[in-house]
Amino acid sequence: MERVRIEQILDKIKEINIAIIGDFCLDVYWDIDQEASEFSVETGKKVKLVKEQCLSLGGAGNVALNLIDLGVKKVYNIGVVGDDPFGYEMKRLMKRKGMETSGIITQSHNWDTAVFIKPYVSDEEDRRIDLGYFNSISPETERLLVKNLENTLPSVKAVIINQQIPNGIWSDFIIEKVNKLIEKNKSIFFLVDSRDKAERFRGAIYKLNEVEAARICGMHRDINDSVSLSEAKRFIRAIFKLSKKPVYVTRGEKGVLLYDGQRIDEIPGIQILTRVDPVGAGDTCIATIAAALAAGADFLEAGMLANFASSITVTKIKQTGTASPEEILRVGANPNYIYNPELACDHRKAVFLPGTEFEIVNPNIVRGKIKYVIFDQDGTISTLRQGWQSVMENVFVKEILGDKFRTCDESTYNKVVERVRDYIDKSTGVQTIIQMEELVEMVKEFGFIPEEKILDKFGYKKIYNDDLMKLVNKRIERLKKGELDASDYTIKGAINFIDMLYKKGLKLYLASGTDREDTLFEVKTLGYAKYFKGRIYGSVSDITKYSKKLLIEEIIQENNLSGPELACFGDGPVEIRETKKHSGIAIGVASDEVRRFGLNVEKRKRLIEAGADLIIPDYSQAKKLLSYLFP
Repeated sequence: MERVRIEQILDKIKEINIAIIGDFCLDVYWDIDQEASEFSVETGKKVKLVKEQCLSLGGAGNVALNLIDLGVKKVYNIGVVGDDPFGYEMKRLMKRKGMETSGIITQSHNWDTAVFIKPYVSDEEDRRIDLGYFNSISPETERLLVKNLENTLPSVKAVIINQQIPNGIWSDFIIEKVNKLIEKNKSIFFLVDSRDKAERFRGAIYKLNEVEAARICGMHRDINDSVSLSEAKRFIRAIFKLSKKPVYVTRGEKGVLLYDGQRIDEIPGIQILTRVDPVGAGDTCIATIAAALAAGADFLEAGMLANFASSITVTKIKQTGTASPEEILRVGANPNYIYNPELACDHRKAVFLPGTEFEIVNPNIVRGKIKYVIFDQDGTISTLRQGWQSVMENVFVKEILGDKFRTCDESTYNKVVERVRDYIDKSTGVQTIIQMEELVEMVKEFGFIPEEKILDKFGYKKIYNDDLMKLVNKRIERLKKGELDASDYTIKGAINFIDMLYKKGLKLYLASGTDREDTLFEVKTLGYAKYFKGRIYGSVSDITKYSKKLLIEEIIQENNLSGPELACFGDGPVEIRETKKHSGIAIGVASDEVRRFGLNVEKRKRLIEAGADLIIPDYSQAKKLLSYLFP
């Protein structure tokens, strides 16, 4: 999606009004201080002391917040609250954000404001406390709700129908009346986001997750169950028949499916390196779809914008976050898509070039036009730094836990290790200094280190480099002594393949996330610097001066290349993804750095998700590889 088009839609959103009718809730977050706890004089039981309290709009209210933060001109809220302090607080929060609250009805009897109280103990959510589960809507409230919606319709271009809780506002009477309004007002976009009543609304656009879609189709799926792409496509086709309007099915990190009755569009998910929390992503999605459609976007454009926005929301931890136009533009202008997630997760689906170990992910690449080739260094050619992930993990964990490294409980230790491993795996290929920036953020987040003792990214980078170079220098020493040679520290067949490309007259580049001086030294030590003619690049202290992204763009622009004239070999997602963005040929090297030959299944997964066109385990079949690339 072009940046200028994203800007056009986001600007147009500022001119439109949207209504929301649904289950407005209040989210209450309690930070429980276990250490400061005391015992009740009356009961003798331990008291839970709340150190900090935060209240925010939830349910339909969070959808409204998303619309406000998207820049929607006016948001009309239509719902019910109880005659209680929570109801007053909810309306106060709405008014503070500039929402129209005249459509909010107070029902004095048989109705408590819907509240979700979420106690947190040591960063973990304890058992939730819910209010409003036993609500019963009165006939008078039903009539007023429908009237409020009907009176609002002339002022809006879209209406979001939200159903969040079992005993909310959606009685048979209201559903029937709303369906009639949908039928009569065809110029207005009506969108449904409903946990378990979606199929009862007719003539509206559906936004469902996979579990909700499965339920409508008579299939039971738990929230953590995997739904295959073929299943999701079957569901979306069946659901379209109910409403005869476009259907969106969200698939978590796998993206979004859209079916308009003609074709199914697969909108890929967005790769996220940092910690994620999916709470609120669905609210962001429906709000963005509604706002985009009302602003003149087509159905696919609306889905793409919603995908960008949701990828932002999930990075906002311990809150039902929103996405601003600036954030959406930043992600949308340069999205890091997740490609072929089903294939990536299932090696059984691999298709190989006959007689080879080459997995053909994209059989439609244009072959025979390559003029320029970029190689990553570590893990793609060299194994001198094999084990760097373990070294980095050890540094991250020790610096995060500090004095608690040996004494913290097993649960805390495992939580830190899991976060660290996940980040290192996803960030393979980026400059070390960027990884150290994330370490600074993790140290702050976990809170074991006093603020005055937290180092900057350069301080942590020195600790990591010092530890890693102890390992690397031992290996280099063995090379110098003649105990081992270059073939013992390179992926099988790598240097031979580079030589073949060089003799074919291709211009070769080497791009590493390691410091440039160290990269130069190691490439010269292993004996293949001559093939690159000085075109060897590595990390510098100023990340604005070098990155693999910048290098790829520079090579393409300076040499006026079309996509298939550039190829990239790499074992990390960064170089593969950036090559894919520029329509180059991306060859993922899923190398086993310990054996130096054979397939690393974990690397295969992340390389396919990054957009690799071809997966190779090593260069042992160099002649066949060359023949495939140059038929």
